[in-house]
Amino acid sequence: MVKLSDVNSKLLKAHYAVRGKIVARAQELESQGKKVIYCNIGNPQALRQKPLTFVRQVLSLLEYPALLDSPAAAEIFPKDAIARARLVLEQNPVGTGAYTQSAGLPFIRRAVADFIERRDGIPSDPGRILLTDGASKGVQAAFTLLTNKAGDGYMIPIPQYPLYSATIELYGARQINYFLDEKHNWQLNESELARSIGEAKQGGINPVAIAVINPGNPTGAVLSKDNIRMIIRFAGSHGLAILADEVYQENVYAPGLKFHSFAKVMHEMGEKEVTLFSFHSVSKGFLGECGHRGGYMEIRNMPDDVYAEMVKLQSIGLCSNVDGQLVTYLMAAPPRPGDESHETYAAERDAILGDLKEKAGILGRGLSEIEGMHTHIPQGAMYAFVKFDLPHPRGVDPDTMTAEERHKYEAARDSRYCLHLLEDTGICVVPGSGFGQLPGTLHFRTTFLPPKEDIVALVEKLKKFHAAYVEKIKAM
Repeated sequence: MVKLSDVNSKLLKAHYAVRGKIVARAQELESQGKKVIYCNIGNPQALRQKPLTFVRQVLSLLEYPALLDSPAAAEIFPKDAIARARLVLEQNPVGTGAYTQSAGLPFIRRAVADFIERRDGIPSDPGRILLTDGASKGVQAAFTLLTNKAGDGYMIPIPQYPLYSATIELYGARQINYFLDEKHNWQLNESELARSIGEAKQGGINPVAIAVINPGNPTGAVLSKDNIRMIIRFAGSHGLAILADEVYQENVYAPGLKFHSFAKVMHEMGEKEVTLFSFHSVSKGFLGECGHRGGYMEIRNMPDDVYAEMVKLQSIGLCSNVDGQLVTYLMAAPPRPGDESHETYAAERDAILGDLKEKAGILGRGLSEIEGMHTHIPQGAMYAFVKFDLPHPRGVDPDTMTAEERHKYEAARDSRYCLHLLEDTGICVVPGSGFGQLPGTLHFRTTFLPPKEDIVALVEKLKKFHAAYVEKIKAM
């Protein structure tokens, strides 16, 4: 029998906070009849977001093509959904149950390149696009390619999405933290990047890449074009590849802000030496098709022989799942004006994004009014990273602790807070220590995906809970 001591030590050290012990306790409480508001993970359809009609209509026809020849098909499905399904079957006549080319179906890769060209107004090469099982598999593929020897390290934002820290641990690489600037809407600070890479090199680490999440997870921030230019210049001056996690590019809510892709900014700068991996997914935006595990990775500034190794890596896993590839295609090539499905598609898209924008405002304004809590209205993505203040128990002085002792103390404090919040109110959020945070601060990450009435209830419950929790600590 395999014992825990036999398990890969790298796996034992890896952590994925958004599905940790607090979530397990939430599921246990729910099974006992407690109402739980799940705010721990960006899983839109699990929180009652409806799938887009056009996407599911085309998928239905492709999964059961006999429907196309049914007399009832014209009564059930719009003409353009039927035409789109027939087009896909012409391009992929073997259907959804067969393997595809390792890099993905060529016509879908071409559609993704067209999507990027429409979005950015720049050329995109379908021969440098790989279809992946969600963005996560693309990120892991990039890590596999780039991690070459002991001591290779990756610069990741703090706070970060735990995919990055967990993958670094699993691959035996080194984590290089750079802190986002909370006082300036979580933008990147060049002096902080310089500090981070300098300390890493002094510690014997070889930095190979910098990961950037834009719009931010867990911060909800949207990076300015100037900030992106600075990151590209920094990467170029230090010989780093860039991992641009852009899965929330459709989720921008703040007036006057817009999403700027790293590919477009790099093209405008004429940068041809920095290798760029850009990731996108069908799980976020307004599709919310997390379960279909679709996405793509576009690679720029990579020699042919190196790219061939990426394709070889894809071939080891045969190919990404075909339904995920098809949803990626429908994301990249939605109904156009004049198509029968366009009006419904646009209305569903706008309703989802409008609802998210409204809930971001409710959450941001409401939590900011709670004494001892600090957050902005999220500019984008689906999250807020909320700072909260707690007094220290009598006799406890963190300034007398070592750095390791203080980290453990603060991680225990925010974890305990989130567990009590769940037990008392049914609100399930993730402790900030699961994402990383500046020493001396406490946070939690919450989504604003639940229905509006749950977000309103969350704000009210948090206000009462936080005040009572602070008083309880003061009484210790």
